[in-house]
Amino acid sequence: MKSKIFTPRFIFITSAILIAAISRLFPHIPNFTPIAAMALFGGVYFSDKRLALVIPLIAMLLSDIAMQMIFGWGFHNTMIYVYVGFILTSLIGMMVRRNVSFLSVTAGSILSSILFFIITNFGVWAAFGTEMGITGLYTTYLMGIPFFAPTLLGDLFFNSVLFGAFYFAQIKYPILVKA
Repeated sequence: MKSKIFTPRFIFITSAILIAAISRLFPHIPNFTPIAAMALFGGVYFSDKRLALVIPLIAMLLSDIAMQMIFGWGFHNTMIYVYVGFILTSLIGMMVRRNVSFLSVTAGSILSSILFFIITNFGVWAAFGTEMGITGLYTTYLMGIPFFAPTLLGDLFFNSVLFGAFYFAQIKYPILVKA
């Protein structure tokens, strides 16, 4: 009996996410990464909700492990907040899948960037600045602003690459279109 999971569509989507994850290992502008794009893309195009969460999470975890092994960094005490933001982005992708368009993907990308900023900066405050109270939280968000622009631009860029590549691949290879 032939597996319904390992279709050309599944292989393409998974490969695109893994390639994006591997790209994190190459020199890049800080925060200009495919993290949110991997999650949004998986959330949109994996029809099985478990796969939409698990495949991008595995790719993210593998790239974090590789960064830890190669560069000596990748894991830190605020990683849980990064992964929460990542999971929420996959859930945003599941909402975008109802109406995939340039506008909905762009809106999903911007929303995920904003949520990621809010969640991860809160995580930094929770890990390091709670003794400063609300002033520390304000300062944490203020200090995070310079990192938001490359995050937003990276999310928009990598979403353009992933969604654009899949769009054109579906035109060239109709087998990739969902039946």
